[in-house]
Amino acid sequence: MQLSSGTTNEVDISGDCKVTYQGHQDKVTKIKALDSCKIERSGFTTANQVLGVSSKATSVTTYKIEDSFVIAVVAEETRAFGLNFLRSVAGRIVSKQKLELKTTEAGPRLMSGKHVAAIIKAVDSKYKALPIVGQVFQSECKGCPSLSEHWQTIRKHLQPDNLSKAEAVRNFLVFIQHLRTANKEEILQILKAENKDLLPQLVDAVTSAQTPDSLVAILDFLDFKSDSSIILQERFLYACGFASHPDEELLRALISKFKGSFASNDIRETVMIIIGALVRKLCQNEGCKLQAVVEAKKLILGGLEKAEKKEDIMMYLLALKNALLPEGIPLLLKYAETGEGPISHLATTGLQRYDVPFITDEVKKTLNRIYHQNRKVHEKTVRTTAAAIVLQNNPSYMDVKNILLSIGELPKEMNKYMLSVIQDILRFEMPASKVIRRVLKEMVAHNYDRFAKSGSSSAYTGYIERGPHSASTYGLDILYSGSGILRRSNLNVVQHIGKAHLHASQVVIEAQGLEALIAATPDEGEENLDSYAGLSAILFDVQLRPVTFFNGYSDLMSKMLSASSDPVSVVKGLILLIDHSQEIQLQSGLKANMDIQGALAIDISGAMEFSLWYRESKTRVKNLLAVVITGDITVDSSFVKAGLEISAETEASMEFISTVQFSQYPFLVCLQMDKAEAPFRQFETKYERLSTGRGYVMRKRKERLVAGSEFPLHQENAEMCKVVFPPQPDSAASSGGWF
Repeated sequence: MQLSSGTTNEVDISGDCKVTYQGHQDKVTKIKALDSCKIERSGFTTANQVLGVSSKATSVTTYKIEDSFVIAVVAEETRAFGLNFLRSVAGRIVSKQKLELKTTEAGPRLMSGKHVAAIIKAVDSKYKALPIVGQVFQSECKGCPSLSEHWQTIRKHLQPDNLSKAEAVRNFLVFIQHLRTANKEEILQILKAENKDLLPQLVDAVTSAQTPDSLVAILDFLDFKSDSSIILQERFLYACGFASHPDEELLRALISKFKGSFASNDIRETVMIIIGALVRKLCQNEGCKLQAVVEAKKLILGGLEKAEKKEDIMMYLLALKNALLPEGIPLLLKYAETGEGPISHLATTGLQRYDVPFITDEVKKTLNRIYHQNRKVHEKTVRTTAAAIVLQNNPSYMDVKNILLSIGELPKEMNKYMLSVIQDILRFEMPASKVIRRVLKEMVAHNYDRFAKSGSSSAYTGYIERGPHSASTYGLDILYSGSGILRRSNLNVVQHIGKAHLHASQVVIEAQGLEALIAATPDEGEENLDSYAGLSAILFDVQLRPVTFFNGYSDLMSKMLSASSDPVSVVKGLILLIDHSQEIQLQSGLKANMDIQGALAIDISGAMEFSLWYRESKTRVKNLLAVVITGDITVDSSFVKAGLEISAETEASMEFISTVQFSQYPFLVCLQMDKAEAPFRQFETKYERLSTGRGYVMRKRKERLVAGSEFPLHQENAEMCKVVFPPQPDSAASSGGWF
């Protein structure tokens, strides 16, 4: 009962909610702030806002009054939702109620008293207070297949050769929903009966289900002390790293496994790297104080402090690069400044992943010392990464001036690379561009001698897509040694929505110590490096275990003589990326259920070819993926069933190729990147059925072909690349140039 206009809190079917009453001459309006309602909510969602779901809810009730009687009540509640990443996956529930006064008659006498409870007892002692709960209705599934029967019908779609098709991902999503209702014995039964070709995909699905039964089943099935199932162990661990809503039990299980024995040291390293990823995800969901998270933090930081072997230091640094613990920054700075080449480089790339507030002036002091080599000589990869971190995190006037003044005093290719970085910041209008423009007003920093440095190293950032609410950017930087051999290529793709971002992918190919092969002189600080080439990847904010092409001169020579140009797989599998489940209590008493899932089949591979005869090196990174997103919102009761089903899907590929001819200086470099044309399909079904049998079904379908795109990869434009390396007949669109 409300006697005057104003705001108060009320408890009703929606929960404990903030409501505002507005009185008028012949009506009263009640506005309920549904976002403020405190009610027990079941469900889960993805922590990253880019992959999350936005919702908006309104509730307005109008009481019409005539001669002090409420003659009618009209209520309308609207619940709208939309996927942040893809705005076309959206829908809403509109629930309306109407009460009308039909007749009036004399009621019981007015009873007075000090407390409502005493008056109710006086009316009838049998009356009891009951909690306000909505209607729970579970429709029975008649004739539904068992888990084993369901698996038999879809397994053909999950064969390795079919994974680049949307059909595979769609069946993967449906099977996960079935797995979430299955028990441990049912899951183990299909795991034990499946063959080796389909087991990796089955492990992806079981791990992605993220239920207690699925976790126990997969841990019982995998034997980490055996080297016969290393591929399955790796797929399980990566699926854990990509988990949409991991719980403490999963982290506890991995900590327990890490303390045990392993048949493969690579798997041991991967377990620790994924522990770091889970720590970050649990902390993002306010789980930093959970017992398992505290234990995992001690394991990572304590292990890094005590590690003596190079392999162990690298493992804990990779775990910290995933966990992004603020208390780990001093350790990263220590290894960045004092560690040997690969360790120093890994520590600096770890620092590069921290948000701006964590890169303090003290951190930037250390990074400046590394770049300017105030205390020791560092490799080019370490120095350029240190400079990039400073420039990305609110650099001061003197930070920028000193970096600009260093250009011209650096090794040849590093001069060109740093110049490209500065020009890219200015061209793309990055935050540091304002202070750089101020510094460039000084003639000592901005002159022809400094800005006319030749070389082939490059840094470039561009848009893949750009809209009013979101943008996808790519960044490619390539650093060469003075002899023309690739030192590092770094390709990044980032998705931005508002202030949130998702590091969708990063593929880094590194090489070192190859100058002896062409009788060239190594650059300063790199005279004693072992021959090495490898690939490191970040996928959806998770650092994966790096892959080594070769390590050491003898390994290099054996692989040069025996290896083909076949790519090395970096990551391959099915990933559940979007996972949102929500129960919505409507004020009518009905309950709605909303489920949105998104998954992709991905195959990232990389290759590096090196020819002494033709004095040419080539690196190739290829991304293949199929994406499916499904949304389902239903209101199910004993008398009505209504719902909206939405799905969207695409199949896409992107390839990057860099070729270097170092028979002369300046050497020729060809950069090519293309995105093939991709089909995009969206389906929508809306339905309503009454218990009487009446109802309707409405379907919509949209299809379009997204054209292939060319992406500029360098600020200097030339057409020689297209002449010497014409696009292959099966490629869609390519962009490149010799320079």
